[in-house]
Amino acid sequence: MARRGPPAKGRAARGRTAAAGPVAAPPPPTARRGTSRPARRTAEAPAPLPSKAEIRAFLARVQGRVGKTDIARHFGLAADQRAALRRLLAEMRQEASAAPAGKRGVQGTGTAGGRLADTAVVEVVGTDPDGDPIARPMGWEGPSRPVIHMQPERRGQTALAPGERVLARLKHLGGDRYEGRTLKRLGRPQERARILGVFQDGRIVPTDRRQKAEWTVPKGEEGGAHGGEIVLAEALPSSGFGLRPARIVERLGRLGEPRSVSLICIHAHGIPDLFTAEAEREAERARAVPRGARIDLRSIPLVTIDGEDARDFDDAVFAEPDGAGWRVLVAIADVAHYVRPGSALDREAWTRGNSVYFPDRVVPMLPEPLSNGWCSLKPGEERGCLFVEMHIDAKGRKTGHRFGRGLMRSAARLTYEQVQTHAEAGTDPEGLPPGHVARLYGAFRALLAAREARGTLDLDLPERRVLLDPRGRVTAVLPRARLDSHRLIEEFMVAANVCAAEELERLGQPCMYRVHAPPSEEKLRALREFLGTLGLSLADAGALRPAHFARLLEAVRDRPEARMVHETVLRSQSQAAYAPDNIGHFGLALPRYAHFTSPIRRYADLLVHRALIRGLRLGEDGITEAEAARFPDTAEHITATERRAAAAERDAVDRYLAAYLAERVGAVFPARLSGIHPFGLFVTLEETGASGFVPMKALPQDFWMVEEGNRRLIGRRTRQVLSLGQAVEARLVEASGQTGSLLFELMLGAGPAPLRRRRGRKA
Repeated sequence: MARRGPPAKGRAARGRTAAAGPVAAPPPPTARRGTSRPARRTAEAPAPLPSKAEIRAFLARVQGRVGKTDIARHFGLAADQRAALRRLLAEMRQEASAAPAGKRGVQGTGTAGGRLADTAVVEVVGTDPDGDPIARPMGWEGPSRPVIHMQPERRGQTALAPGERVLARLKHLGGDRYEGRTLKRLGRPQERARILGVFQDGRIVPTDRRQKAEWTVPKGEEGGAHGGEIVLAEALPSSGFGLRPARIVERLGRLGEPRSVSLICIHAHGIPDLFTAEAEREAERARAVPRGARIDLRSIPLVTIDGEDARDFDDAVFAEPDGAGWRVLVAIADVAHYVRPGSALDREAWTRGNSVYFPDRVVPMLPEPLSNGWCSLKPGEERGCLFVEMHIDAKGRKTGHRFGRGLMRSAARLTYEQVQTHAEAGTDPEGLPPGHVARLYGAFRALLAAREARGTLDLDLPERRVLLDPRGRVTAVLPRARLDSHRLIEEFMVAANVCAAEELERLGQPCMYRVHAPPSEEKLRALREFLGTLGLSLADAGALRPAHFARLLEAVRDRPEARMVHETVLRSQSQAAYAPDNIGHFGLALPRYAHFTSPIRRYADLLVHRALIRGLRLGEDGITEAEAARFPDTAEHITATERRAAAAERDAVDRYLAAYLAERVGAVFPARLSGIHPFGLFVTLEETGASGFVPMKALPQDFWMVEEGNRRLIGRRTRQVLSLGQAVEARLVEASGQTGSLLFELMLGAGPAPLRRRRGRKA
């Protein structure tokens, strides 16, 4: 279960208009014309203007630069149709369904022999675990959409941000993966690229560590900003000499103030944080659900189990013996009752895709009257819910389930720590029947046995918790506990999610699956090479199962390389995603899986609720045909918003850690080498989990050679060897809370080299 926290307090609206949501998508054309036409037409029968789809098909066939005249000739257009064609091509360039080529030409953005062309218009949809942009091709109509790993921008250029479109040169890496390099930046749709930074001495210093260029703010364009303030700006026309000019359009507060870190991350990653007035009004009008035909669950002592700082409670659980097995009840807040398809709340929820969690705030998917009010299962208060009742045998195998719409009253709000303490002491929280916690753990152990029997990928990677004081300063960075009470909730939720996917398949309803593909051949090859250096092996790809990874991780549990192996196995995995077509969930070793248990904070779960409501005829607020038709686009969108949120959350933690360590510049820390590259090393501190960079010039004077696929660094003169995962001591040289970057040097036997440019070649 994801961590939770208090909701963000909305700032005053600044004239923001409603965000585009699912209802804003244009309807599909009612008919398609053919893609071939005679090259010539008689004057008496001029050809109709071609559709955009026809032009795209033509561009895909010719595979190269095409001028307006070529298109007009191919489609047999008359001279008086040239102006309309020019406007149509301009629209296609704006939409990125055709790529600009030269002053007036265009070229296709589609495929060549089943692959993307050498150049294509792509849109940045997020970042990978290393922070580099990931893009998708515009106008793609193939069965699986390619993934494009964009290379960093040239020095002095701003980093690519989610939502930005560029004309890119592509290199095929195999399968559906490509490497992209920017040829021309096309900006955001109907929006100028934003600049986020700190205003100082008439300049804007970027807050993005990958962006090196500064911007100058001409007189009269300061927007009332003062030195030290975090600002949003937009670029102004430039003469091409000196710093590029920019106009400040919004002031976000002073750097160093409480909550300034999360504000930077919210705006840097384009996280929507203000609700429209219409959505706010809809949320304020919400009231308690009527009993109606709902099943009365108020007498069942359902309890919520969450983190200590959680304020939104969207799932409650109950368990009791059922013969030799168990009856488990999972009740989920009935968000679909309040958020109807096509409403302002629905558009806002679709736009966000999910809630975003920072150390000091939450940017919720739904306004506070719902997220912390009517959709929160508060103890002692009646709430509407969707529930699943599951029956499992003594080995945790499901023997049956049923879904329903109910009315419940939470018997207690418990924390993970409370439940764990009572389980170990054999007691129960006040107000709950005797044996309540023991029964929950009995069902949990059965489900855990089933999980272990099927063999799942269970990576043990430390997660850090950043603690802040009332002024927003970091007071401590602690490892997040991993208790059996956490696993209990996870197993209950996984079981409920499986039931949801199975039920929708039985009902013939659309399902927004949570899918996880097996690792790619390329990643497995790299993983096996790495494991070979440690004397370890992995099953062949054809027979590979999550259980093989589980046995591998068990084999290294007590070895010093254990953490490095866990991290490398994680990097070898595909990223989970949402999709309307099922391919199973590799990591959980499940043939079908869907998210059902958190509709307050995930739009995917809300769609699953609506599909269940329609399929089981539980009300008039089920999924609509229009929604179901948009599932492919919605799946891609909410997958992108999930990755955007993860990148923003990582960014915030990095910035907080850098600010925390800024007072310890010069200190030496135990660390491990977590990355080896020709341009330098990355280290991860044992104490805080913070990661930083060691440039090659900070190593002792030598000719350093990178070997074994970036896993070892060897000094030609000293024969000193640095290996991935090796324990080292690292001295902190620089820490920037503004960008979240840390710079280290290694304390090696020969002593660190001063941070200055070295002579000669380096790896």
